[in-house]
Amino acid sequence: MPQETVKSLIVTIVRRGWGDRVIEASLKAGAEGGTVLFGRGVGVHEQQKIIGICIEPEKEIVFTVVPRDKAESILQGISSTIGLNKPGQGIAFVVELSKVTGVVHALSNLP
Repeated sequence: MPQETVKSLIVTIVRRGWGDRVIEASLKAGAEGGTVLFGRGVGVHEQQKIIGICIEPEKEIVFTVVPRDKAESILQGISSTIGLNKPGQGIAFVVELSKVTGVVHALSNLP
């Protein structure tokens, strides 16, 4: 399979309201889009208390399908923009994809 058709999935989990920052950083680094879903964090750095009751802040989960050869540079762009090296800022990881259908973002694919 040619390298440009092999895809990776970058999954980034950040505080609610930061999903747009992740998308902007990934686009700047060479991605062509992303999908934002909402979730709830339960990590050690996310637990807060109000009147003695623990609450878990809401999260945004950004899925970004990218060419495998661009995954590292896009991940680094997201990480440096969001500050993922600091506790409680979020997490990002890459998953190698074996099959993908429906990704037709590249302008070169348009008729």
